[in-house]
Amino acid sequence: MKNKEKERAFEQLVERQRQTIYSVCYLFANERQEADDLAQEVLIRLWQGFDSFRGQSSEKTWVYRVALNTCISADRHSRRRPDSNPLDVDVDLFADEEQCPAASRLHRRIGKLHPFDRALILLWLEDLPYDEIAAIMGISVDNVSVRLVRIREKLKKITD
Repeated sequence: MKNKEKERAFEQLVERQRQTIYSVCYLFANERQEADDLAQEVLIRLWQGFDSFRGQSSEKTWVYRVALNTCISADRHSRRRPDSNPLDVDVDLFADEEQCPAASRLHRRIGKLHPFDRALILLWLEDLPYDEIAAIMGISVDNVSVRLVRIREKLKKITD
């Protein structure tokens, strides 16, 4: 594939999967700038792996995997170094808290989950079928089902 063709194909991929990329980044971020930074890192990783994507899974599955792995890695890295400038986790990126308090509360609670659990609940909230979630996460369909039940129970018990 020539360079211009590759760039155009990549632009089209990003356009089709923009919502997927930002949904994953939003779930792992505490503020808009952090979500934007994560999205940029995901785009870099997608570009780096673009030539090696062979279509063995769906495009969306591949993008989810890259985005989740990028965000989970960034989350692990940020937990290793102390944060001298704590972020405000009460920021609602899409609406005023008064307009959508339940969504804001859910976002805060999801943010308290382990990164793997956050990724799993994101895919479930995106309404993906269990077999696709299993393919993205690299676990069995039964494991998806069991983990989701446990995650939903955890979310009920988390206090804001």
